[in-house]
Amino acid sequence: MVNHITNFLLELGAGFSFIGKQYRIEIGGDEFFIDLLFYHVKLHCYVVVELKSVKFKPEFAGQLNFYISAIDGEIKTELDNPTIGILICKSKNNTVVEYALNRVESPIGVSEYTITKNLPDELKNTLPTIEEIEAELEEIVE
Repeated sequence: MVNHITNFLLELGAGFSFIGKQYRIEIGGDEFFIDLLFYHVKLHCYVVVELKSVKFKPEFAGQLNFYISAIDGEIKTELDNPTIGILICKSKNNTVVEYALNRVESPIGVSEYTITKNLPDELKNTLPTIEEIEAELEEIVE
């Protein structure tokens, strides 16, 4: 798992610090769980990552915006910049994403993940299988 997180952080780029998986936050007596929470040390801001194993739906933007607002309201200090949101889905319709984010003020990015079945032989033994990745994504989403 540490190797997977390390590789994921390296893919995101320099400056990301892992805060937690299924990060629990309590708002008004209700608890919520953020899939992945990072802090970007160069940008001085929290980064909320939500993972969806299905095609983008407009309600995902509302959920992510809620988490961004919750982190800004409950955890962020006056020294931190506003929280950024990243939503990673199985697929997306760019027009639907555009309409869903049209009036959202928070910085949110939506991206697709791609699963390929053709790996070079030298990588097959060093990377998790597609089934392992899908199981891990489903576990995180649940």
